[in-house]
Amino acid sequence: MKVSRFLLFLSVSLLFAACEDVVEVEVTDSPPRLLVEGLLRVDEQQAFIPVRIQLKETAGFFEELTPTQAENIFIQVERFEDGQLIESFSSLLAEESPGTGLYVPDPNAFGDQRIPTVFLNAEVRFTLNILHKGRNYVAQTWYQPVVPIDFVLQGRNTLFEGDETEVIITFSDPGTTDDFYLFQFDPGEYLVTEDQFYQGQLFQFSYFYEDPIPEGTLKTIRIMGASAEFYNYMDLLIEQSELEGPFQVPAATVRGNVLDVTDIDNLERSNNADRPEVFPLGYFAVVQQYEEELIIR
Repeated sequence: MKVSRFLLFLSVSLLFAACEDVVEVEVTDSPPRLLVEGLLRVDEQQAFIPVRIQLKETAGFFEELTPTQAENIFIQVERFEDGQLIESFSSLLAEESPGTGLYVPDPNAFGDQRIPTVFLNAEVRFTLNILHKGRNYVAQTWYQPVVPIDFVLQGRNTLFEGDETEVIITFSDPGTTDDFYLFQFDPGEYLVTEDQFYQGQLFQFSYFYEDPIPEGTLKTIRIMGASAEFYNYMDLLIEQSELEGPFQVPAATVRGNVLDVTDIDNLERSNNADRPEVFPLGYFAVVQQYEEELIIR
């Protein structure tokens, strides 16, 4: 397979060297789509959830994403007990600074719009509601707790180049449910795993930083809870994209859990199955996060 790719590359290179005609490539412009960056990472030792929802709009094929503004945006929070709704409230959001498209709990609204962490458990559901350019968008998610990292340490193994840095991560799966995990190693470095083969066990794995890391560098390893849907979404993004963040537009469009519900009038249409051209991008999730720090030696 490697030989075939090399021969193909060599043939194409020779062809380009012999022909200097300009080839015009027509790029079809798609209509702008709303992009929602809504990963809320919860530290239950803090009093409130750090709510920050970034709204952007896709542009042309070679253009940058641009911040966009909503006419209205709020989060509905519902707490259940044994499947019965026992409490609910809404958190109104406002743009933090004009033109940023970044939305936080509205400091000027009547009453405190922040969401307390004491409200959280595995039976808390969040619904993000957005009115943007006359269209209604909804994303729904359940709070996802997670276990802490037991410990991290630096390993001595390498991979292909010989200058990779190994980090060994250990955590304990609770074994009570099917659990999914999202790890972050750098701003653009993510990994997902599920407990299918280690349910209820101590699990240890290695992660390799490809670029050489200077001694004394502080690395922060983060573990987050994930639903099965969020796990699948991130798995696709990691596979298909060079991530600069978990909600950047991937090379191949990956749909998240944000739905355009403007024209929906019954539950059978809520997944947009019969409207393939109508969909926003991005994901909304509320997850617990723990982190551990490691100094590279």
